[in-house]
Amino acid sequence: MKTTISLNGMRFYAHHGCFEAERVVGTQFRVNLSFDADTSRAQQSDDIADTISYLDVYQAVKTQMQQPSNLLEHVAQRIITALAQQFPTISNITIDIHKLNPALGGEVGSASVTLRN
Repeated sequence: MKTTISLNGMRFYAHHGCFEAERVVGTQFRVNLSFDADTSRAQQSDDIADTISYLDVYQAVKTQMQQPSNLLEHVAQRIITALAQQFPTISNITIDIHKLNPALGGEVGSASVTLRN
């Protein structure tokens, strides 16, 4: 049975952006992630070994968020690629990355990208 697993509101301080100041100073990002996985064994066993560890997924996202990129699109694709490689049983990955308070010359709560594989 396919289950959708979501990690919402992950927050990271990172150094992504096209401008040098963004890469030097950094800013806050919020990441929402969802994916499908077969959790039927875990539903019966109540054993984390039979499912995808949320901690392991979070750590994979964190590792990619710590590597600076110019574009959010690039960060999002790196995260999807890393998750697909580390957890080959997951599918239908959707990731939203929000750059909070982007430097756009006015008041903007966030700029974001959404990628799906």
